[in-house]
Amino acid sequence: MRSDERRAAVPAWAAALCGLTAGAVALGVAAAAAGLVDPAAFPVAAVGNTLVDISPGPLKDWAIRTFGSYDKAVVVAGVSVLLALGAAGIGRLTRRRGLPYGVAGLAAFGALGLAAVLTRPGASAVHALPTLLGVLAGGLALALLDRRAVTAVAATPDTPDREGERRAEFDRRALLGGVAGGVVLAGISGVAGALAGGLRTVDAARSTLALPRAVRPATPLPRGADLRIPGLSPFVTPNADFYRVDTAFVVPRVDPRDWTLRVHGMVDRPVEISFTDLLRRPLVEADVTLTCVSNEVGGPYVGNARWLGVRMADVLREARPHAGADMLLSTSADGWTCGTPLEIVLDGRDALFAVGMNGEPLPTEHGFPVRQVVPGLYGYVSATKWVVDVKVTRFDRDTAYWTSRGWAAEGPIKTQSRIDVPAAGASVPAGRTTIAGVAWAQHRGVAGVEVRVDRGEWRAARLAVTPGPDTWRQWSIEADLPAGGHAIAVRATDGAGRTQPAETAPPVPDGASGYHVIQITAT
Repeated sequence: MRSDERRAAVPAWAAALCGLTAGAVALGVAAAAAGLVDPAAFPVAAVGNTLVDISPGPLKDWAIRTFGSYDKAVVVAGVSVLLALGAAGIGRLTRRRGLPYGVAGLAAFGALGLAAVLTRPGASAVHALPTLLGVLAGGLALALLDRRAVTAVAATPDTPDREGERRAEFDRRALLGGVAGGVVLAGISGVAGALAGGLRTVDAARSTLALPRAVRPATPLPRGADLRIPGLSPFVTPNADFYRVDTAFVVPRVDPRDWTLRVHGMVDRPVEISFTDLLRRPLVEADVTLTCVSNEVGGPYVGNARWLGVRMADVLREARPHAGADMLLSTSADGWTCGTPLEIVLDGRDALFAVGMNGEPLPTEHGFPVRQVVPGLYGYVSATKWVVDVKVTRFDRDTAYWTSRGWAAEGPIKTQSRIDVPAAGASVPAGRTTIAGVAWAQHRGVAGVEVRVDRGEWRAARLAVTPGPDTWRQWSIEADLPAGGHAIAVRATDGAGRTQPAETAPPVPDGASGYHVIQITAT
């Protein structure tokens, strides 16, 4: 039975299926090995992170605005589709040219994944192991499926010139059985990788962690801090609803038993703290609103929570920064970096190495076991999740992840306001209508909010009570709306008497500003 005859017996769809299954096995085995080595060594995650790093700034901004917290899922889905197409193509290549060509195709994909893995921060030679094992497993799976797809049968009696020879025939049942086995192997390997990667261990550590009480608890929320208007963002954002914007394709799962924080650089006395040591320090609570610099006017990337943690200023004063230092370069467990003005952390505000969020340990996706929270600064210059290292340095010596890409170095939050009720584009009954929303100007406070309907006079809104200048503030106003279309605008004034500008500015590189205007219809 000639090899070309053997390959011709396999339908194109079956060849593609062989390639897809081999690719799934390769990724499953790579995931399992990455769970044992380091989840960051999974080639799909490494490729996704690399794509983010090399993407132009405007493309990143568009992705965040368009997909928000799902931006990473979109990239992973895109990479997965490309991998699936490539795997199917490898199966077809095997059918046309032979098994060695198919294995070479797998090796080429593996080389791309390997390059992405080994260029990630903190990568070592052992990080290559998951990709290499995945390629090996995928090649073996492709060879086995290629063999199962064809069976040899005796030549038919009407071919006397081939008497004694055997001809190739496609074996659908054997192939589908092999595919089923490959899918099961890929699935089991993927689950094993997740478990080995610390998912269960870290989640168990978080669920059993009892946080100490704060030596300086936050005051109970004053009556009137939450207006409790249906549709209005609550004063405290539930953890499950709190926005997430970061560059982590694989959420770092840091075991608190292994976590340490190192403070070094331009200091007299470097400090290293374990998680146990951190919890023994005086903990404070603070209500702080966080905002992403990518949040557009009226956007959802803002939330308020009650944080529990150790004051960053206390730790830094132990290290005794040098007089010329003006920046903290913090690094997360996955290598992301952030530059924070040192004077902001030391000026008395509640800048925290936070361990708790709304009465429970930090959710894993929000930085467990420890993250930074600094009131008054956009997250890209302050809110490092999974923080493990703080270098005391200078802005003219070091740059961080986003500032090296042209974003503003200091990132103070701009005064902004948003209309939550009614929703943009809504239809409401004509007559008396409640208009409500939130406004924020972290560490300056919101002193006033005004609303305008159909370019009429600005009217002062009723403000909710606020526990301090670091949180957002709810507001509401009643308006009589006749039937027809209406444009509603809002603007806020901060505690220093500065009113947000009318002109709408884009969110990055230094934060959005401008009136939030919505269109509604009264019927």
